[in-house]
Amino acid sequence: MGRNKIDFFKVLCNTNEPGVKARNGQIKTEHSVFETPVFMPVGTLGTVKAVENRELEEMNCEIILGNSYHLYLRPGTEILNKAGGHHRFMNWKHSLLTDSGGFQVFSLASLKKVTDEGVIFTSHLDGSKHIFTPEIVTEIQRAIGSDIMMPLDECLPYPSEKGVVEKSVKRTYEWEKKCMVAFTDSGPLYGHHQFLFSINQGSTYRDLRKQSIESLNELGFDGNAIGGLAVGEKPDEMYEVVDCCTDYLSAEKPRYLMGVGTPLDILECVERGVDMFDCVMPTRNARHGRLFTTYGELNMRNAKFAYDFRLADEECRTYTSENFSLSYLRHLFMSKEIMALQLASIHNTGFYLRLMKNIREAIKENRFLKFKKEFIEKYTSKLR
Repeated sequence: MGRNKIDFFKVLCNTNEPGVKARNGQIKTEHSVFETPVFMPVGTLGTVKAVENRELEEMNCEIILGNSYHLYLRPGTEILNKAGGHHRFMNWKHSLLTDSGGFQVFSLASLKKVTDEGVIFTSHLDGSKHIFTPEIVTEIQRAIGSDIMMPLDECLPYPSEKGVVEKSVKRTYEWEKKCMVAFTDSGPLYGHHQFLFSINQGSTYRDLRKQSIESLNELGFDGNAIGGLAVGEKPDEMYEVVDCCTDYLSAEKPRYLMGVGTPLDILECVERGVDMFDCVMPTRNARHGRLFTTYGELNMRNAKFAYDFRLADEECRTYTSENFSLSYLRHLFMSKEIMALQLASIHNTGFYLRLMKNIREAIKENRFLKFKKEFIEKYTSKLR
């Protein structure tokens, strides 16, 4: 887009495998350059839970996600503005993407009223009343200073009747159009370029997804996100909707699937042409004692690991898996040691980042399907 002076996204290569849309690309912001497909660890409130920035950098993590709803409530945009933006506030030197907070408004706020102007809601923290309009959401993300911003969209539960979804798609378009106007009329506050993505909606109705994408394409966003999935529909249905969406999304811009997902979800959706992912699962599951490994997800409280002195994962090298046994990690969880949460979170985050690195290499070498097949065979083998 004309207002941005740097080459934001380019496709480096497409796989030559028949029927596969997987591709390797590059995204460039003024804070970092990174290749896609990429997984963005979720740092909701200015921290990837139980993982230090130093550790993220050691894993070669170049982008994380923050949440506008939570950052707006705590610490608030006034503090972020005085700090010089969220990068400085949390001392994060790499790229930052913020979602609009719309999903949290619809899922966390106990009371809300949706109008064509925006959403009036009560805080889940103290019951105070607030309003999110397209313009306000844009202003909040200007104050945060994220490299990539998301517009306000309406998030519906699954399932929803088609008539309700159709009305929501139209409302979302109008909101995102207003976000684009506000974004174009304002400017960054901290001297670095910001980019604005669209979010298409339509639930699992293919014709409404097509309608949503085609109308949003006319507005000229820098990238495109697929929203409203992983909210209760079956995995195969989600994959079919993603496949439909990437048929209509611009091949010249990054494609972001919001809030997804498991390692298997990521593989399926990379195959269908998705470039960017985020999910709370790595750190959330870690806090519940679950470890992602080459041979599947392990429950570290399981008694069978009490005398298992093997390393946590010999084939996925992380600080945790190279230094600590399954027995020791189980001991930490059973003893309720804080270190258990940290070591599991480091490993799970590293597991996801390494998976994406391996996916990128497989795409470059035209062996994505072979890699996917071998990964799934091991991951579902239940050998541990």
